[in-house]
This record gives sequence, structure tokens and C-alpha cells, in this order.
Amino acid sequence: MSKIRVGDVDLYYEAGGQGDTILFIHGLGSSCRDWKEQLLFFSTNYHIVAYDVRGHGRSDKPSGPYSVPQFASDTAGLLKVLEIESAHVIGISMGGMIAFQLAASWPQMVKSMVIVNAGPEMVARSLRDRVMILNRKLMVRLLNMRQIGKVLGKRIFPNPEHESLRWQFVERWAENDPRAYRQAMNGLIGWSVADQLGDIECPTLVVAADQDYTPVEAKREYVAKMPRAELVVIDDSHHATPVERPEQFNAVVAAFLSLHGSGTQTGGLE
Repeated sequence: MSKIRVGDVDLYYEAGGQGDTILFIHGLGSSCRDWKEQLLFFSTNYHIVAYDVRGHGRSDKPSGPYSVPQFASDTAGLLKVLEIESAHVIGISMGGMIAFQLAASWPQMVKSMVIVNAGPEMVARSLRDRVMILNRKLMVRLLNMRQIGKVLGKRIFPNPEHESLRWQFVERWAENDPRAYRQAMNGLIGWSVADQLGDIECPTLVVAADQDYTPVEAKREYVAKMPRAELVVIDDSHHATPVERPEQFNAVVAAFLSLHGSGTQTGGLE
């Protein structure tokens, strides 16, 4: 649990276990803390690495602009500094976008990929897309980080049994640096590797919550364009599937990785 210099930033990361490497990439406004249940579970069989993306968590927050290619370059740099030639990459939301870009730009570094509630672009191609992007921009302009956390928390963890997860989400969201958050969000808008899907040849598992922001059918459409991709839908789940449904999510990913990674039996998280 430390920071490491990658290019022009110091990135916070956590690592543990031995065997094939699994790299976890969090979503916008989040940090590697959200992978807690996955780090504990997978560190018994794999070498796990999770880090805070530039502008997030305990990593540096330099002035922008930020971009998905930049985030992916940071990720590739992190693996190089840690002397990891390739990894199984798991990314949620923005982290899924970074994983897509990594697979497109540094394919040799990606053994397999798990994309969670994300897609290969953030381009406004419909009225729904435009409204979603406009709403997020307005929210960031009008509300502070804690207020945004409360709005998003109700959407991501809407059920009564989610109260503790919702409270945790709000508290962590309030820690975001407003400038870095805005720059990261702006860096996602307009990004796309959709025209490169046919060239991404690593085994890919797309995990979709049935109640995610974007419909399952949108994921099904891009999965069909990838040569080695499959889709699994987790029912009664929202955007933060690994946090909301950790046991089910871990089982689905473990089954996928058992086909594409050797793993090993060793100790837990360092």
C-alpha cells in the first residue's frame, strides 16, 4: 500500500497475492477502496493490483485536461514500473473505458478483460445520451461534492437494505476534489474506441446490471462486434454491481478467469 511514480504523477496502489495479475480500475469519482470485496476474494488465488486513477483518491491531482487515453497511458506505465508484462484487467464504468483503451492501445498488456457497466465510447448519439451528459454537467455546476453524492447514491443504492452502502458512498464522494472531478468527467465526454472493437482480441467478459444507467441491449450490441466477448447479466443490480452484489459478481468473474488465467494458491492482501 504505497505510491509509485508513473510519468508525471504519483499513483497510489495496493497489491497482494501471487500468480497471474488482476488489475482493478475504479469508476469516476471513486477509488480503489470500492474493490475491497474483490481484493480480499481474488488475492487468495491471484496477484492483485488496484490503484487510484489520476485525479482520484490518494493519487496526485495535477491540473488537466484529463482524457481516457491519458488514464490508459498511466495504467500502462504503472504496469511497466511494477514489472508486470500483462494482466487480467477489470474495470467498472470509467474504469471499463480505461480498460477498453488499454486493450486497444497496449493489447500485449491485456490477458483478458472484464468490463462492468461500461461501454466503448461516451458519445452522445441519442437524445437519452445528450440528456444524461447535460444532467451530469449541470449537477457538477450547481451542487457540491456531498450533494452530488447524495443524488447519485439514491440512484446507485436505492433500496432500504442499501442504507449503509449509500451512506458510505456519500461520505467517500464528498472527499472528491471538485476541480479534478470536473476535469476527469470532461475527459470522458466524446471519447470512443467503438471503431476498434473488432481488433480487440483478448477474451472479454461484459458484466451488466439489469438496472444500470444504460440498457443491457446496448451492451449486447457492442459485445456482438467483439471476436471473443461474452455477456453476463446480474439481475436486481444497479451501477455499482461489485459493491452491491459482491458474492455473485466474484463468482461470475472467477468462473471466467478460471478459463483464462492460471492463478495460484497463496496468501492474502498485503
